[in-house]
Amino acid sequence: MMIHGAICALLLTLCAVLASCGSAQPATSSFEAMDTLMSLKIYGGGTVLGEKLQSRIEALDASLDATDENSEIYRLNTEKTASLSDETADLLTESLTLCKQLDGAFDITVYPAVQAWGFTTGDYRIPDENELKTLVESIGFNHVAYNGLNFSLDDDAQIDLGAVAKGYAADVCRDILNQNGAQAAILNLGGTICLCGQKPDGSRFTVGVADPDNPAACFGTLTCGACTVATSGGYERYFEQDGRRYIHILDPATAEPVDNGILSVTIVAADRNGTFADAASTALFVMGLDQATKYYQNHKDFDFIILTDDYDLFITEGIYNDFTLGDGYDFTLHKISK
Repeated sequence: MMIHGAICALLLTLCAVLASCGSAQPATSSFEAMDTLMSLKIYGGGTVLGEKLQSRIEALDASLDATDENSEIYRLNTEKTASLSDETADLLTESLTLCKQLDGAFDITVYPAVQAWGFTTGDYRIPDENELKTLVESIGFNHVAYNGLNFSLDDDAQIDLGAVAKGYAADVCRDILNQNGAQAAILNLGGTICLCGQKPDGSRFTVGVADPDNPAACFGTLTCGACTVATSGGYERYFEQDGRRYIHILDPATAEPVDNGILSVTIVAADRNGTFADAASTALFVMGLDQATKYYQNHKDFDFIILTDDYDLFITEGIYNDFTLGDGYDFTLHKISK
């Protein structure tokens, strides 16, 4: 069995390629949270504002980590009923809404299956058909009930907010930056990129999209204004057995790793939509190209870049002209119209 994993999240999903931002010097910092490396670059606000963002992210991590015995989510999973803090309840409620909006392709109750495959511990294994059937029965956002701050789970259900935690953190950080008058910021929250304000030189931001075959490189760049950019990819965490790769992104309908020809999905969402961007990158990966395209055409309030294992690149029309393919990449580009 051959094992691969994510070591540095800056190399997982997106590599930020940032042009010169003028003479103003930003405050920069980096730290580990949410099982990944995060980096902050803030124009206006200095190191104090960076410390405030780090503190908030670490507090979120402490509340949301399903593997931390002291977290609210761990307590809910263990006790099956819990009264949660306002913020955790807010994210959990929003996540349940997204589960429905994304047609069940994103589901926070897939956690028991993630555990069964060994993706939480690194003790990888392949569940048999009977176990998979049992796991499927435990998956479904209908297994979660709530009334205000009070939440309850069915006996076999467990939740994990890891797929939206970084996006939610991006939304929280954006609010803090706006409240404190920051001019601009580039936040790489473990591959979820939060771009705020306007750079001192007035130019647009440039973000590189990581090459799944070599995540230290970027197969192309995207120029954009303030937004959140989130990517999901099968290259992030996986194991191989008997010549087959099993990725950490599971289909809630089967409790099995997705294997549909998609290598990565990048979502671009404007303004305060980081939570949606994170959830949608997972959901569209699970959906596959055809269903993802139909979902986009029915909603149209976001954009995507989807790379298939045939190295065809599908880009929605809202960002098609803002994307530049990198030198040395012979991908075939397709524009997805609304």
